Amino acid sequence: MAKRHGIMENVATLKEEIKKLLVDNLMLRITVEQIRDDQALFGPEGLGLDSVDALQLVVALDKQYGLKIPDPAAAQVILRSVTTIAEAVRKLPETRAVTVPPASSGPGTVNLER
Repeated sequence: MAKRHGIMENVATLKEEIKKLLVDNLMLRITVEQIRDDQALFGPEGLGLDSVDALQLVVALDKQYGLKIPDPAAAQVILRSVTTIAEAVRKLPETRAVTVPPASSGPGTVNLER
């Protein structure tokens, strides 16, 4: 599920991970090193990503970090740059509730209730 770090290692490492996620998931024809932290992701002055890229990025960030982007207004703020994405990831709660199906009493099951 969501990949979280203890205290989110350091910000530089997180930004490098996000840049790699961008290059890999969006099949960019540039290297991680060519992406600046504060470079705009959308528009001609930035990486030139489009709405299809935005959707793929939202899905990738959810899978990688559990970052939920609820609406277009939030996406405009969060997906502005690598820095803004990193800030959103760092604000995620450290722990998450995990939904576990109820334990059955059949053979081969373990009941972890106390």
